[in-house]
Amino acid sequence: MATEAAAVGDRASEKLSRVAILLATSATLYSSTQAFAQTTKGAADCARTQPPAAESAETAKIRLTPKSAAYWEVTFNNPPLNIVGPAEVRDLVKILDEIEADPKVKVVVFDSAVPDYFMAHYDLLKPLKDSTGMKPGPTGMHPVPDFMVRLSRLKAVTIVSIRGRASGIGSELALAADMRFASREKAIISQFEVGAGFVPGGGPMARLPRLVGRGRAMEILIGADDFNGEMAERYGYVNRALPDAELDSFVDALATRIASFDQQAVADTKKLVDLASMPPDAEMQPGWDAFITSVQRPAAQARVQALIEKGLGQPGDVERHLGQYTAKYKE
Repeated sequence: MATEAAAVGDRASEKLSRVAILLATSATLYSSTQAFAQTTKGAADCARTQPPAAESAETAKIRLTPKSAAYWEVTFNNPPLNIVGPAEVRDLVKILDEIEADPKVKVVVFDSAVPDYFMAHYDLLKPLKDSTGMKPGPTGMHPVPDFMVRLSRLKAVTIVSIRGRASGIGSELALAADMRFASREKAIISQFEVGAGFVPGGGPMARLPRLVGRGRAMEILIGADDFNGEMAERYGYVNRALPDAELDSFVDALATRIASFDQQAVADTKKLVDLASMPPDAEMQPGWDAFITSVQRPAAQARVQALIEKGLGQPGDVERHLGQYTAKYKE
């Protein structure tokens, strides 16, 4: 009897052990399943709230692409006109911060992914307070002249490749860069602002006289007409006008060549050229102040409104032939 009781006890203990093992295994599996579910949910939530980096780069209005450690490319991709307003200025400043912070960058090329427009002009349809309310940049100036000054003072060499229209701030960015190359057939460059009743704000009054001479600067700024690539080259507004089919390969070859050179030699040479040719920073803010003051005058507002009614800021004939339309206004 004692033996049978012991055997029954052993079988009962064995059964309990098996049950305990099964319960422990089930608990482990449940915990693992829950953890996996939480991880999957977290990943799904993250995917819903954070678009893929590649998608963000493709849809960015201004793309920064390091082609190598020494050669970077900035591409304007804000169709249909590549108009720049306060939001785009902030994007440009962030990109400039990245370029300044990377000691390996030797050359930066600016170009456009929008057919027919390098950069149409500043956004005149946004409320003025959106521009006047922007915080000053590191130089103490408004972000527009601040960007132009910092761009021109970069250690890296800057090259602008102009295909399509570069008017107003588009021309001013090109002037702030070290070199400008234009499509002979497709480039249109201008400072149209006086024709629209106001003063240019991105510093061309400080740069153009030093670049092309006083008389031609007056013609560009006060004549306020369009210059094609060939005439821009003849005036010295751009370095060269190249056949459109050759523009990209020429600029890329030049940038690649510069990127292969000794960085210190490049930076030291650029600094000495800047000393001989750059306007003092103090000349930049007054231009922006004059722009803000002049664009609020009734005469300027009447001219701008007339252009808006004809199609300024929209794809069409006004933007394609801005120099002609600014001269059509009748008081």
